[in-house]
Amino acid sequence: MSDETKGLTRRRALECGLWAGAGVLWTVSGGVPRSALLGTAEAAEMGADLTFVQISDSHIGFNKPANPDATATFKSLLDRIAAMNPRPAFMLHTGDVSHLSRASEWDTARSLIEATGIETHFIPGEHDMLVDNGEPFFASFAPQGAKPGGWYSFDQKGVHFVALVNVAQLKPGGEGSLGAAQLAWIENDLKGRSASQPIVVTIHMPLWQVYPQWGWGTEDGAQALTLLKRFGSVTVLNGHIHQLLQKVEGNVAFHTGMSTAFPQPTPGTAPSPGPMKVEPGRLRELLGVSTVSHVAGKKRLAIIDRPLGA
Repeated sequence: MSDETKGLTRRRALECGLWAGAGVLWTVSGGVPRSALLGTAEAAEMGADLTFVQISDSHIGFNKPANPDATATFKSLLDRIAAMNPRPAFMLHTGDVSHLSRASEWDTARSLIEATGIETHFIPGEHDMLVDNGEPFFASFAPQGAKPGGWYSFDQKGVHFVALVNVAQLKPGGEGSLGAAQLAWIENDLKGRSASQPIVVTIHMPLWQVYPQWGWGTEDGAQALTLLKRFGSVTVLNGHIHQLLQKVEGNVAFHTGMSTAFPQPTPGTAPSPGPMKVEPGRLRELLGVSTVSHVAGKKRLAIIDRPLGA
């Protein structure tokens, strides 16, 4: 684990006070993040024209010691989201809806999500691709108009959303990959768009190289980032590593969301990644969702991380 990544992880935990359950409002302006504690006057200044929620790594069906009932914690978080006022415009699920790609797991996830009454956009994680290269997942969760590989885009109130798939062709070390066809589609999808339009990329594995030793990255992610660099405001939301991590590179802000199922170790602090068992009272502090807001004309996105235990 590099000193830079260690510093980012440590600073993120300290600034957010997350492990104590504090909520923090993150804004990104000109590629520079700043934070404000929820409930402060600074945070109250943020109005929003569009608010949505990122949920990730629900792993429905997981029942090991790290979390004996992942379905229950997922439902608890969805209940919180359903009670939000104002309600979010939609939810983004950034992959690993299921744990073993079983139809019963997807049925449970769909039932719980539909009960919120909130529109939800999905992308797969590698755990959703265990059967027939993800075809059952795409049949159930890919939106109409998605490309054969499962990627798609849509617009909401001036923000352009690009939903990518980097888990279909994992590399030998476990890294994600976009592939030539998807990269060509990204280039065409962004062609002609104003550089001032905010872009949100949703993807499962990190688009940047978080920790290649564990496969936490995307082999050809740099090519996608080259296509995004002309835009003044780009936010990349991913899951997979089950912990909060943020990095800013120019005008691109990377934000990794928490899992709703179980935590994983900080990069380099364990022999390998995987479900991490913690004290029962601490588990809910390490699970959560991210709420993202856009203020039209201000070129800023605000990210609020909400632990289940807060």
